[in-house]
Amino acid sequence: MAQWNQLQQLETRYLEQLYHLYSDSFPMELRQFLAPWIESQDWAYAANKESHATLVFHNLLGEIDQQYSRFLQENNVLYQHNLRRIKQHLQSKYLEKPMEIARIVARCLWEEQRLLQTATTAAQDGTASHPSGTVVTEKQQILEHNLQDIRKRVQVRLHMLENLQDDFDFNYKTLKSQGGNHSLILSSKLKLSGPSRGALQPRQTFMAGLLSAMDFVQKNLTDDELADWKRRQQIACIGGPPNICLDRLETWITSLAESQLQIRQQIKKLEELQQKVSYKGDPIIQHRPALEEKIVDLFRNLMKSAFVVERQPCMPMHPDRPLVIKTGVQFTNKVRLLVKFPELNYQLKIKVIIDKESGDVAAIRGSRKFNILGTNTKVMNMEESNNGSLSAEFKHLHQSTFNPDCPVSPQASLIVTEELHLITFETEVYHQGLKIDLETHSLPVVVISNICQMPNAWASILWYNMLTNHPKNVNFFTKPPVGTWDQVAEVLSWQFSSTTKRGLTIEQLTTLAEKLLGPCVNYSGCQITWAKFCKENMVGKGFSFWVWLDNIIDLVKKYILALWNEGYILGFISKERERAILSPKPPGTFLLRFSESSKEGGITFTWVEKDIRKTQIQSVEPYTKQQLNSMSFAEIIMGYKIMDATNILVSPLVYLFPEIPKEDAFGKYCRPEAAPEAELGDPCSTIQPYLKTKFICELMLLSDFTLGCVMETGTVMLQNVQLFFFLFFRLNI
Repeated sequence: MAQWNQLQQLETRYLEQLYHLYSDSFPMELRQFLAPWIESQDWAYAANKESHATLVFHNLLGEIDQQYSRFLQENNVLYQHNLRRIKQHLQSKYLEKPMEIARIVARCLWEEQRLLQTATTAAQDGTASHPSGTVVTEKQQILEHNLQDIRKRVQVRLHMLENLQDDFDFNYKTLKSQGGNHSLILSSKLKLSGPSRGALQPRQTFMAGLLSAMDFVQKNLTDDELADWKRRQQIACIGGPPNICLDRLETWITSLAESQLQIRQQIKKLEELQQKVSYKGDPIIQHRPALEEKIVDLFRNLMKSAFVVERQPCMPMHPDRPLVIKTGVQFTNKVRLLVKFPELNYQLKIKVIIDKESGDVAAIRGSRKFNILGTNTKVMNMEESNNGSLSAEFKHLHQSTFNPDCPVSPQASLIVTEELHLITFETEVYHQGLKIDLETHSLPVVVISNICQMPNAWASILWYNMLTNHPKNVNFFTKPPVGTWDQVAEVLSWQFSSTTKRGLTIEQLTTLAEKLLGPCVNYSGCQITWAKFCKENMVGKGFSFWVWLDNIIDLVKKYILALWNEGYILGFISKERERAILSPKPPGTFLLRFSESSKEGGITFTWVEKDIRKTQIQSVEPYTKQQLNSMSFAEIIMGYKIMDATNILVSPLVYLFPEIPKEDAFGKYCRPEAAPEAELGDPCSTIQPYLKTKFICELMLLSDFTLGCVMETGTVMLQNVQLFFFLFFRLNI
C-alpha cells in the first residue's frame, strides 16, 4: 500500500501530526494529488545534487500540468484553481533553487515514515492484533454502538418494570382489601407470583446479561480508551503531539454511569416487591443482593477511574517543561471528574498531598520530603471549565521541605534531579446513598531547589515518560532502563518542534546519533543508556550530550528562532559533511551550524573561499548567548567583514547554502536604519545631531596583517597582530 494511503488510515492523533508537516512551502493538496509520483522520486539524492534537483523539479511541474488536464476533463473548477495557484507559487519560489524544495519534500516523506512507524509500534505495544489506526477507530465506533445499546436496553427495562409494578400494586391492593381470610391471602400470593412475578426469572437473567455488557464496555473505556489518553498525555508532556481533549470520553463515561444508576434503581424496585410479598424459593431473595453488589461495584470503579489529572503540574514561567517544580515557586495543575452530574457541583472538596505513599519514597534512601503549601484544598465546580465539566484548577500551589536545614543523606542512592515524587489528589463522593473515596495521582515530578538544575531535571522527565507508562514508579532511576536510538531521536525532534515550527531532519538526527554512539552504518535499534544520554561526558568534551543539546535548544528559542523556523540553519552537521556540500559551491557560499565545542551553546557560520590554487573552508569562532544579547545573529551576518590582503574590509558571505542571496534571507530580520535627526526636526535648527553609528564584525584571517581601527574621530591607529580574533566597533556614517 502506498505511503500516503497508509497515512490517511491512521487515527486522529497521528493525522494531527501529519497536518503540521505541510505548509505553503509544500502544500498538502500537492502531496495528495501526486502521491504515487512523489513517493517514486529520490528526493534525498536531489537535495544534495543540484543537477538532479533541477530535473526532478521540472518533472514535478510536468506532473502538475498532467493533473491539471485531468481536472479540466472532470470540470473540477476548484481543484483547477488550487493547482494553478500551487504551480505559480512553486515556480516563483523554487525555479532558481530546486534543491530547497527537494530538501523540504525529503523531510516530509521521512517524517511521514517516522509517523507510520510510531503508529505501528504503538498499536503493537497496545493491541498486538491491531496493526493500524483504522482498527482503533472501528473499535471506538463499536464502543459507541455498545453504549447506545445499553442505554436502549435500560430504557426498555424501565418501561417494562413500570408496567409490571403497576400490575403488582393493583393486584396486591385488591387482595389486601379482601380482608382477613388467611388462606385466601396465601393463595393470592401464589397468584401474584404468576402474572407479576412469574416473569422475574427471565428479567433477572436479562439483568445479569445487561450487567455483563456494562462490565465489558466499562473495561473498554477504562482499560483501553482512558489508558490510551493517559499515555498520550505523557507524550504531550515531553513535547509530543498535543493531547486529545477529554470531552468524548466524558460523554461516554457519563452515559454509562447514568445507565448504571438506573439499573440500581430497578434492583431497588425488586426489593420493594420482596418486602410486600415473599415466599419460599422467591427468586428476588436469591438473586437481588448479588445483582445490587455487582452494579454498585461497577459504579464505584467507574467513578474512581473517572477522576483524572487533566493538566499535569507545571510552573507558569516554564510552560514547555511540565513536571519540574521548584521549591518556593508556584505551580498549577487541574483535576477533572469525567462524570458530569450537576448534582455534584460544589460538593467535592479536593485535597492535595505530595508523597502520600511514603513507603515508595522511603525505598529511595536519603530522599527529600516535601510539604504542599498554598491553597491545597479546593471544591470542584462546573464554572471553571468552558463546557460545564466538573473540575478544580489549583493555581497557587508550592512546596517546601519538611526540614530544610537537614541536608540530603550522603548515602542517598539518587541525585536530586533523579528523585521522583507523586502529587496525590483525594476527595469523597456521596451520591444516592453511596460513599466513594476518589484518588488520583500526577505523573512523577522532579523537585529542584535551583533553576540551574532544570536541564538535568528535564532530562529525567524525558527519560521516564519516554520509556514507561507506569503511573507511580518513583524508584525508576534506581535502575533506569535503556532506550533505543529510534525512541531518543523522536523525543529529541519533539524538543524543537514543540516550541518552534521545525523539528529535526534525518540528517540532523544522524549527526546527533554519531555524537552519542560514534560512527555507525545504521543507528536504528542501537541502545542508549541513561548515563550516556545525560551523565557521561562526550568523547573529548568536558560536558554531557544532553547539557550541550539543551543549551542549543535554549539558544534557538531565545536568539535565533526566526532563522530556525525559516530553515536557514542546518544546525547539526558533521565537519566532513559540511566540507562535502560546500566545496562544489561558488566562493561566498556559507552555512549556519551549531558549535560542537561550546558547552553553553553557540552558533557559527562556515564559508567557501577559492583562489587559483585551492578551495578553503573557513569558520568563524562561535557566537554565544552573551554576544547575541548585544546584536542579533542576522545583523552579525549582514555586517560581517574580513580584511583582505590589501587591508580592505570585504564581506565573505554572499549566498546562504544552497543559493539564497544573503540579503534575501537576513535583510528582513535587521533593524532599519533611522533617518538623521536633522531630517526629522527643525530644518533651521543649528543643533548638530548625533552621528549615526553601525556595528561591524571584523575578522583577521592571516597573521602579521596590519589592522586599522577606525575611531569615532576618524583617526586611524595601526598595530600588528599575530592572532585570529573578532572585533566589534562602531563606524561613524
